[in-house]
Amino acid sequence: MKKALTIFLLLFPTITILAQEADFYKRLSAAAIELTKDKVTYDPRYYSISYPNGDVPADKGVCTDVIIRAYRKLGIDLQKKIHEDMRANFSKYPKKWGMKSTDKNIDHRRVPNQATFFSRFGTVKKISNKGEEYLPGDIVTWDLGGGITHVGIVTGLMSSDKKRPLIVHNIGQGQVLQDCLFSYTITGHYCYK
Repeated sequence: MKKALTIFLLLFPTITILAQEADFYKRLSAAAIELTKDKVTYDPRYYSISYPNGDVPADKGVCTDVIIRAYRKLGIDLQKKIHEDMRANFSKYPKKWGMKSTDKNIDHRRVPNQATFFSRFGTVKKISNKGEEYLPGDIVTWDLGGGITHVGIVTGLMSSDKKRPLIVHNIGQGQVLQDCLFSYTITGHYCYK
């Protein structure tokens, strides 16, 4: 049986790649869920942090830090990746903050910058009102109104009615797991590996 499976996977390498990608996104979902065990106070202050692999204090953070920390658990440093792309392609990123150049301390901690990066290097997925179209490891951005943006990670856990995946995010109560996928206006739906 094992030999037959090996031969099958050699003949159909696309299936192997798809299985590896699915595993990556499941691990990203699990990493996000693991973050909810950490006591984190919502804190949007600017911090000077090390580079690369810099982070604000472990007991502080905002929604973007959930994304950064989950990816970091899988060995991906979004601080470095976003900073390097912004440095090389500054004109492609939003200028909401009046910045004239990059800032390795904050660029990766802004939702519009994360969304731009994911749309440039990940897969932009359809925005839908169907919960089943949001898969573990997907990244979702929202408009909360009044110019406030938000981001979270889709998990493999489901709402009590089994219609929506639960989200790990930080909207003021720390890194939490909640049934909030359709609670706000979705502005982006991505996956990135």
